[in-house]
Amino acid sequence: MQQPKRVIILGSTGSIGTSALKVARDLPERMEIAGLAAAQSVDALAQQAADTGARHVAIYDESRAAELRSKLPAGVKCYAGAQGLIDLVTEVDADMVLVAIIGIAGLRPALAAIECGRDLAVASKEILVMAGESVMAAARRKNVSILPVDSEHNAIFQCLEGHRADEVSRLILTASGGPFRTWSTEQIAAATLAQALKHPTWEMGRKITIDSATLFNKGLEMIEARWLFDVEMARVDVVVHPQSIVHSMVEFIDGSVLAQLSHTDMCFPIQYAVTWPDRVPNTLPPLDFASLARLEFEAPRRDAFPSLDLARRAGTEGGTLPAVMNAANEVAVAAFLEGRCPFPDIWRHVAAVMDRHRVIPHASLEEILAADEEARAQSIIAL
Repeated sequence: MQQPKRVIILGSTGSIGTSALKVARDLPERMEIAGLAAAQSVDALAQQAADTGARHVAIYDESRAAELRSKLPAGVKCYAGAQGLIDLVTEVDADMVLVAIIGIAGLRPALAAIECGRDLAVASKEILVMAGESVMAAARRKNVSILPVDSEHNAIFQCLEGHRADEVSRLILTASGGPFRTWSTEQIAAATLAQALKHPTWEMGRKITIDSATLFNKGLEMIEARWLFDVEMARVDVVVHPQSIVHSMVEFIDGSVLAQLSHTDMCFPIQYAVTWPDRVPNTLPPLDFASLARLEFEAPRRDAFPSLDLARRAGTEGGTLPAVMNAANEVAVAAFLEGRCPFPDIWRHVAAVMDRHRVIPHASLEEILAADEEARAQSIIAL
């Protein structure tokens, strides 16, 4: 009898983490929760530990560790701080670490998990955007699998199975287009926070929802795909698909295109990452093609959404530039969320910071983190 896969979830109280816990409840014979980690959601994390029976948890905010310990079931070990995340993934017996932490906090734990020989399920774009070269090289060296959880990359992963890299012409990421897909440039320039947070398809956190409105989310995914699937940026493309049923496609050199379709539910890609290479039945709803009515596709409006060209530039030049782009975008999005900058200044600010940066090619982790820190410091001053 096959043993369930023991999984540590970093970011268990966020949208990806809670979806992963749904998968674990649906498929207890395939997935067991070995550990949980959150940034600062004490009550939710304590409840998850009680519900799942996990014996190890971590809280990134060290100031809340004592409060968490007071609420945990007896016998549950609590780790704290940035080092606590690393200790969790290295000391706890697990087969896989699911990284669903927004920002750079998941980077060092991800690398530590790889060094311990644990497979990585990646839902945090920043890990591969900032340090894709280092992460993928470490995975090859340790012979571990990097399994994508983003619906787009998981779709490409599925479409590529059984095919050689030299058979691929293009990876085609689909984008919903966000709330401003049909807006004029003038309307976008005056977009409010409430309008930007109204995503037409997905329920997500505030930062990623704004990234979807600017299409920076799709730009980050382009760079992520470049490293995950070892293709140059010129072979990574984006098409707008408002219905978000086709999650991405692969075009082959003979002109054939394979696509992966499903409802907009993150449980689908999470389950496949956990059960791969197997497919197993679940309680998720199947597609009813008759009710779909139509599936539409259109080219992205690069003049209205400069993020795609900025991301292509960052991914092509590589080195420290993707980290700089990501850092500048994070600070700019935070400023927009706090009402300190208008919506189009997100793009303008990111472009300005990228223009000032002197790229270090094939950068070390220390050089990447230093470039990230410098870009954040510049951005905070500018915004």
